[in-house]
Amino acid sequence: MAGGREIKTKIKSVQNTRKVTRALEMVSASKIRKAQERMKASRPYARLMTQMIGHIAKANSEYTHPFMVDRSEVKRIGYIVVSTDRGLCGGLNSQMFRRILADMREWQAKGVEIDVVCVGQKAATFFRRLKVTMTGSVTHLGEKPQVDQLVGVIKVMLDGFSAAKLDRVFLCYNDFVNTMTQKPTQDQLLPLPPSESLQSKHDWDYIYEPSAEVVLDHVMTRYVESLVYQAVLENLASEHAARMVAMKSASDNANKLIETLQLIYNKARQAAITQEISEIVGGAAAV
Repeated sequence: MAGGREIKTKIKSVQNTRKVTRALEMVSASKIRKAQERMKASRPYARLMTQMIGHIAKANSEYTHPFMVDRSEVKRIGYIVVSTDRGLCGGLNSQMFRRILADMREWQAKGVEIDVVCVGQKAATFFRRLKVTMTGSVTHLGEKPQVDQLVGVIKVMLDGFSAAKLDRVFLCYNDFVNTMTQKPTQDQLLPLPPSESLQSKHDWDYIYEPSAEVVLDHVMTRYVESLVYQAVLENLASEHAARMVAMKSASDNANKLIETLQLIYNKARQAAITQEISEIVGGAAAV
């Protein structure tokens, strides 16, 4: 019955794995609601900041902020990559990384150099192995990320763009669509991407105090921070949703595997019993 004992050991191992996947599924299910609430609470601010910056960009101003100027020659670009700190969330990170790598190869084929700052342990671990310059990272933001935790990596990119070391900056994250769908997203952060809303210009401008340069520097910095912070919240909600779905799928697969192993065990046990009966009957007939 050695084969039966091995099968029983496998069944026990799969049952223990199922306990872990069920626990992770329940934890993510309990956390996803709070993550969605934070994400939805932050969306109006990010949306209004975008509208305000678009309105300012359409004004007929004598001063044009450097963040609004598109540079014709691109020599170096930067990526702000938002990922998770933990795994076991399906292909959430890998799908986004594949998309970023495809975009990076296109830029590198044009001779463009690349800088990366990472938000999340998975991105930091992944991009350290690549031939790109990682200029900063921040990890373990927790369940309640704060803007203060992101200021450092954001400033690295803003200073690089202001000093003309970077010609474009992209923001990469997983956009939360619903519990079953998370979309890998790449947005152009700097300079302000062209859009239909920025084509027409107003005949008037704002009155800035103390000066347009000071006010727009402050507003543009807050605008970038709001977009990155919103991306972190979107990615956090996507993480819990993806982990909940992945762990449910793993639990279902464990149930199917247990049923299959149990059937194999029963067949092996029945065969062993039949063999023992045959041996007893054969022995009795010989006597």
